[in-house]
Amino acid sequence: MNKGLRITVTVLIIILIGGTIAYPKLKPFLSSKIKKDMQAAGPVRQGGGGQKLFVTGYVLEPTGMSEIVNTIGTTQPDEEVDLSFETSGKLVNIFFKEGVKVKKGDLLAKINDRPLQAQLEKLLVQKKLSEAKEFRQRSLLDKDAISQESYDQIQTDLQVINADINLVKARISETEMRAPFEGYIGLRYLSEGAYVSPSTKIARFVKLSPLKIEFAISEKYTSEVRVGYPVTFKIDGIDNLFNAEVYAIDTKIDQLKMVVMRALYPNSKEELKSGRYASVTLELSKIDSALAIPSEALISEMEGEMVFVYRGGKAYSVKVNTGLRTEAKIQVTNGLKTGDTVIVTGILQLRQGLPVQFDSVIVNK
Repeated sequence: MNKGLRITVTVLIIILIGGTIAYPKLKPFLSSKIKKDMQAAGPVRQGGGGQKLFVTGYVLEPTGMSEIVNTIGTTQPDEEVDLSFETSGKLVNIFFKEGVKVKKGDLLAKINDRPLQAQLEKLLVQKKLSEAKEFRQRSLLDKDAISQESYDQIQTDLQVINADINLVKARISETEMRAPFEGYIGLRYLSEGAYVSPSTKIARFVKLSPLKIEFAISEKYTSEVRVGYPVTFKIDGIDNLFNAEVYAIDTKIDQLKMVVMRALYPNSKEELKSGRYASVTLELSKIDSALAIPSEALISEMEGEMVFVYRGGKAYSVKVNTGLRTEAKIQVTNGLKTGDTVIVTGILQLRQGLPVQFDSVIVNK
């Protein structure tokens, strides 16, 4: 035996001894690996026609179907303003409490109006004297004791005084801040004694009934959604499903090809607040009788879309055309008919003419 042969025999003996020692430790791992590979390949059973793959069938029956569009929106108050005065001055009175509901026209705050009140008092005295003078002049005019021109001048003076009174009253009203509508006052931003101007914000004021829901959907759906279209929405942390109606649609499509819409929810109990995220759902393209398959049954290829159907104990591929899509189902418009059984499991192991057997069958209803 030459040297090279002796080395080869020695190596083979070492490998044999090492394998004998390592096998008991590797046996559990190898068994587990083989078992997993068999499970991944799908359950099979030996039969006269070869191995049969166990699958789940889905029997097609006409059913109602709608395309569902889900999007995220936000709740907004029906009306919202920052309260402020129309004129400048010292804030002397605040009549509201933060967070309370007030009626339209309620007096909320007041700035100093004493100079204006003094002007008004002076004008009222002048008006009284002018009215008395006008009465005397009219009596003299009736007796032709004065000219018409003299009487017209007195009457004009009285009208000027009345106009000045109305102007001062308008300025006094500007020193009063009243509720523009029925709603809730938020937190106030300043205290009595502060100097305010028309740009000074006093508090936020909102109307929560009804409540607006603003959301956006793809522009391709705008032909289906019109004013009055029903939508549903949910708020995180609240189990109830709320119903609203679209009341306004933006005329502009944004850069993402989305269209902004607003819906109204009555919110008569004012249980929902503004500024919250809402999960909005629209049900579009309703079809009363459609053939729909589970999404996992559809196979997309370069040549188009296809499914596997069960025929005579074997699986056969069929090209299909699709229509509406939901999260769980896809409408088939061509290629299948009522009563066909579509295979929905073991898709990766299926091939043309492969024997299959059902472990369960689902009827689409």
